[in-house]
Formats: sequence, C-alpha cells, structure tokens
Amino acid sequence: MLTYNDVNGGRVELTFGDNHLGMEARHVLVVLKYSEKWLLTRHSIRGIEFPGGKAEDGESIEEAAIRETIEETGVTITDLIKVAEYVVHSDSTFCKAVFTGKVTYIDEQPTLHETEGAIWLSSDELDRCEELSFHMKGTGMDIIRERVEEHES
Repeated sequence: MLTYNDVNGGRVELTFGDNHLGMEARHVLVVLKYSEKWLLTRHSIRGIEFPGGKAEDGESIEEAAIRETIEETGVTITDLIKVAEYVVHSDSTFCKAVFTGKVTYIDEQPTLHETEGAIWLSSDELDRCEELSFHMKGTGMDIIRERVEEHES
C-alpha cells in the first residue's frame, strides 16, 4: 500500500491488490489508453480529468464505471479490469475503484452529462497539460497510469 498526501492535503491510501482499506468503493475512476492516447474529459469546474463518478443505488461499481464513461465521453468500454483502489481521508472520506478496459464504441456526437466530452491526449500531451484537475496531480496518478500501461502489454 502507498500512502501520500494529495494536492489538497488529504491523506490517500492506494492499493493495487485486494481491498484492505476497510471501506467499500462506491466511487469510480476510468483510466485507459486507446490507440496510444489517454481518454479524458473536461469538467466545467475542475478541468481535464479521467472520467468517473459515483455508483447509483443498486448499481455495481463496474456498471458505474461503464455508465460514467459513456455519460462523460460518449465512449463505450467493456472487459473492465480493476487496477487499484484508494481511500481519500478528508471531511467526506471516500473509497474509489480505478478501472481500465477496452474501447468498443466511440459516439462522435454523444449526449453528455457534466462534461464537455472526450479528450484524447498522448502521454506527452498529458504530462504537459496545464488544465488538469487537482484529481490528476500527484504521485498516485502517475503510478496508476504506469499500472494501466502494464495491462496494455
């Protein structure tokens, strides 16, 4: 397990194995590459980030990951792999599951929710991006990206 502080000062516990974090994940983050580009979206307040959100009542975290990706980017994914889970300790502590998967369909004119749609960036473009959400900054996200790239090979 890796423990660090995020850019807002919250303590984060990140694990890549079984969840020993003592909390069920009800939030999701989808980190994937397709044709050598990362799938991101622009949130109107936070900036550029990976798609994700909260599971709705009665919805599994896998279903939430698929739904959130479609709603925020117009991209349909399948064959989900859970890459990691992390807990952010703050005023409202939460656990988030991180998934990657396979792109099966890209809707070029999607009906979007809360975002401005899909943004595809190479690793270099992502590393240089100055509009990243605070969620995208820090040690944990770099390690998560490395793990996702390992699943591609």
